[in-house]
Order: sequence, then C-alpha cells, then structure tokens
Amino acid sequence: MSKLKNYLDDTLKSITLPLLAFFLAILSGGLLIAFSDPKIYKLWKSPLEFLGTGFASAGHAYLALIQGSIFDGNLTSKNFLLGFYPLSETFVVAAPLILTGLSVTLAFRAGLFNIGAQGQFIFGAIGASYVGFHYNLPPIIHGLAAILGAIVLAGLWGGLVGFLKARTGAHEVIVTIMLNYISIYFLLWLLSTQTFLRKGRQDPIAPPVNETARLPKIFGMDYRINLGIFIALGVAYLIHILLTRTTWGFQFRSVGANTLAAKTAGMSVPFVMTSVMVICGGLAGLGGAVQVLGSEYALTAGVAGSFGFDAITVALLGRAKPLGTVLAALLFGALRAGGLTMQANTTTPIDIVLVIQALVVLFIAAPAMVRAIFRLKNVKSSSDMAAKGWNG
Repeated sequence: MSKLKNYLDDTLKSITLPLLAFFLAILSGGLLIAFSDPKIYKLWKSPLEFLGTGFASAGHAYLALIQGSIFDGNLTSKNFLLGFYPLSETFVVAAPLILTGLSVTLAFRAGLFNIGAQGQFIFGAIGASYVGFHYNLPPIIHGLAAILGAIVLAGLWGGLVGFLKARTGAHEVIVTIMLNYISIYFLLWLLSTQTFLRKGRQDPIAPPVNETARLPKIFGMDYRINLGIFIALGVAYLIHILLTRTTWGFQFRSVGANTLAAKTAGMSVPFVMTSVMVICGGLAGLGGAVQVLGSEYALTAGVAGSFGFDAITVALLGRAKPLGTVLAALLFGALRAGGLTMQANTTTPIDIVLVIQALVVLFIAAPAMVRAIFRLKNVKSSSDMAAKGWNG
C-alpha cells in the first residue's frame, strides 16, 4: 500500500503543474475572448452587465470549441453517433501530432533537443507520397511500403543530426533548425519537378496517392478517422516499452541523465546519439506518412502545417513521457479541430486558439510563476526535468 501511495503521490505531483498551466492558459484565453467582444465596451458603466457579457462571450466560445472537438448535439437529428463526428476529427488531427510529439519526447529522454521534427515530418511525407502514387502494389503491401519509405527517409534525415552531434559536437538545436529550412525549400523545389507536380496543375501539389496505399477508414466514408490513430497509440506504447523495459532504452535515459557517467559505464555515447535521432526521425516521418496516407492523400507545400513545432509544446506539456505526450496531443488536436467551429459560431478569431497554445508554453516554461500564483511547493515541472537531463 505504501508503494501505491507513493506512486499516486508522485503522479499527482507530476501532473499538477501541467494542469495548472493549462488552466491558467484557458483563463487567460477567456479574458482575451471577452475583451475581443465589442459589445462589452458599451457596458463599462454597468459592472454587472460588463462581467456578465464577458463571461457569456467566453462561455459561448468555449462551448463552440467543445462542439467542434468532442460532441455536437446539432448533428444528432438523423443519427446520434453523428454527434461524435467532431471527436473523430480530433483523433484525425491528433494522430500525426502524437507521432511527431514522440519524436521530440524520445530525444528529450536522451538529453537531446529535437527541433527538427518539422523537417523530418516533411521528409516522411515525401517518402510516403512518392511510394503511394508512383508504384502499383496490392492494398496492404502498398500501404506498408509507403509507411516504410517514410520511416527510412525521415530516419536518415534525423540520423544525420545525431551523426553530426556525435562526431563533430555540432549542437543539435542549430543543426535541426537549419535542416528545417532545407526541408521546406527542398519540398517547394520538389513539387515543381516533373515527377512530383500533378499533371495539368501549376500550383505545388503532387499526384494523389493510390487507393491501395491509403489508410483504411474506421467508421466508413462519413468519417475521416482512419487507422492512423491506432498506429499512433500503438507506437506510443512501444516507445514506453523501449524506454522502461529494454537495455537500449536504459542507455538512452542514462546518456540523457549524465553523458560522462554513461561513457564511464562503457556505453557508446556516439552510437546512442545517432541511433536515437534515427528513431526520432522515423517517428516524425511516420507522422508525415499518416498525414498523407490517412487524410490529405496528396503532398502539398503546406502538408506539415505546424505539426513539427507543436510537437515541442506537446512533449513539454506531456513531461517528456509517452502517455503524457498522447494526452497532450489529444488536447491540442481538440483545440485545432474545435477552433474552426468556435470561429464560425461565435466570430471569435481562430488566432485565440494559437494564443492559448502559446500561453500553455509560457506557463509550462515558467514553473516558478505558476507555483507563486497557487502557492505550491515541491511540485515537479518540465523545466525541472530539463535541468536533470529530461530523465523524469
């Protein structure tokens, strides 16, 4: 019982700061929504009406956010299950974000900061797209081949960072930022070539991937949710197993905790750095494959969106742990999916969602401020983990 109590206490302490950070972000976002309503300024002489209108504006906006990301009762007139269509969209957005977030999480645990998930995502999308439209293979084999192509291409791109870090000491943050730019402009050039530019089109878009390469939809053609979400959850579980139950994962965590001690213990630090970045690249590339094969079906200049950069926030909010990363990705998927409905139903700018995400990062990065606001002591934070080599 004492072990269980200690485990529950540690778990509660570990999630307290992320939850409080998210609460502060939602509260701050609500204030921004309220003050963005022009009607509120006409009521400044009546404090009660002023506050009531402000709360109503924020409440309606967040209700629309929930309707666009979890359940919408307006869609249940013909079929009750259609009310969960917004939840399916949340899963569609969350699937590639989980995989990309895991690529940042795994690097954190090995003491590396993988800012290059965006570029690795792009290379994964390129590999999946090329195999998807260039070859004609049987259904299951074609999908597996496209996914494998994405993992290999992105893994090599990520492994380059680990190799440079291990052999030359090049800082992975600088290298990955530079490689992100290379990836973006390489994609733009690629979409202008005869191989990747769709026939009859001048805008940068590749041919659609063949039906045989697409990920199967789970609940039929009315929903976009596909096998990608189960791939993401399965991979998250495998990363958990890798980190907690394998020698390889122990080496990753050891190098992340103390490079010198790991080297003294006989571990090959260059091998660990290179191999972990290969895996991280493969994870982000798998996210790109899920995006292309599961929902987009064609490579475009904006196929990566901001997945690679949001992945950093997801990993921070998830405290660099697989389960936390999954939950944080689902949260951000809900914010993305519900943002459009919030804008359509309440005329609240969709930029508010981006502001909330930024505020989450701000409060996560300032644990001392959160502790001071709520008068907390001895509560773990993501920043504390960073100081200890991300070995939570």
